[in-house]
Amino acid sequence: MSMSPLLPPYMVAIGSILAIVVAKQSMGGLGFNIFNPAHIGRAALMVSWPVAMTTWTKMQDMSAGAVDAMTGATPLNILKLQGYDALVATFGGQGEMYKSLLLGTRNGSLGETSTILLLLGGLYLIYKGYINWVVPLGMIATVGVLTWLFGPGGFGTGDPLFHVMAGGLMLGAFFMATDMVTIPMTITGQMIFAVGAGALTVLIRLAGGYPEGVCYSLLLMNAVTPLIDRYVKPRIFGAPKGGAN
Repeated sequence: MSMSPLLPPYMVAIGSILAIVVAKQSMGGLGFNIFNPAHIGRAALMVSWPVAMTTWTKMQDMSAGAVDAMTGATPLNILKLQGYDALVATFGGQGEMYKSLLLGTRNGSLGETSTILLLLGGLYLIYKGYINWVVPLGMIATVGVLTWLFGPGGFGTGDPLFHVMAGGLMLGAFFMATDMVTIPMTITGQMIFAVGAGALTVLIRLAGGYPEGVCYSLLLMNAVTPLIDRYVKPRIFGAPKGGAN
């Protein structure tokens, strides 16, 4: 779901093998992997086949049930290469841009285009108790605040709504960053993880050479999760006082 719909099946198979065999089974299997397996597979494919991984489809005509697909850039690519004004012009206005990001009528990976569907899915997981709200809210809020402060146009004039809905932030925040195996154990640690992942995402998007940073930000924070767990520990109740046994 984090790959282009045009990616050849054999590349998807290679990414799946790397995710399952290398990132998970080689580290001891379920519950022992340090890094998010899906993002390890995606990162490996991005390094190996960057052109194929960044070739997208764009829906041109859906009248009478017909779909005419052509390749095109993602919104984050347009922002990175042409600037914010060109991005808005591509969609025919800011309102149309937000509508496209919300409904999913824009380029992107299979599972990242429709913000409203990703949000509903994430809220359902929270409602059922499968994930908590700390990590997704912390990561999304961090991206929103930092892109407002440092986004196109200068201090406090960025477009946080665009950055929250664009790219793989919603997919990563709700469905990747909440992986209980690869995030800190404590709520405080998870807050640190979420803020760090959001900050790294913004850093890569705004200052890096790659237009999207969700995948790499989560992998980097996965790497420091053991360090966070080491220094952020829950208070132990019922410990013996003094020399009591």
